Amino acid sequence: MQQSQGTLFTVSAPSGAGKTSLVARLLEEMDNVQVSVSHTTRAMRPGERDGVNYHFVSHDTFAAMLQDSAFLEHAQVFDNYYGTSQQWVETTLASGRDVILEIDWQGAQQVRKLMPDTVSIFILPPSQQALRERLTGRGQDDETVINRRMSAAVAEMSHYVEGDYVVINDDFDTALAELKAVLLSHRLQLSKQQLRHHDLLTALLT
Repeated sequence: MQQSQGTLFTVSAPSGAGKTSLVARLLEEMDNVQVSVSHTTRAMRPGERDGVNYHFVSHDTFAAMLQDSAFLEHAQVFDNYYGTSQQWVETTLASGRDVILEIDWQGAQQVRKLMPDTVSIFILPPSQQALRERLTGRGQDDETVINRRMSAAVAEMSHYVEGDYVVINDDFDTALAELKAVLLSHRLQLSKQQLRHHDLLTALLT
């Protein structure tokens, strides 16, 4: 069995749409897929761990990495910066594993320019009201911050048309099944199956 190249997936969504929860469950239930751990300058939130949720770095460190062209993509979200290590992504894909990047639409655009074979997935909430309820339910932000996040979310959601796939996260299990289906369909592509099952296909036709 020969090793086929993994597929790079970008998953974008407004804050509160459930992207992180969906991707976390996907990683639990599917093999051979990893999520990229981004570098960020934002402060660590309660329950987060350095190197697991993000690589938390200073603004100076981020700037130095940016100067070294270390990022496949980078973006400014509110007052903080986020970036994805290009070397890690390329090495992981070459090993045959799929990679998921949880990034905003700006980052997804940058990735598509550098890696045109990237598959873009957009996750949307079932309504603006549901999104506001999810953001309020977190209990981490005051009304001013929530209003700012809602305004940003509407702007973010307008970019869903740039995705290859759109998943509506109304029912969690349904959204998860749809997300899995996207990954599975790409693993079953002819070119990947020809590499993965080269000996079998040759034997079948001999």
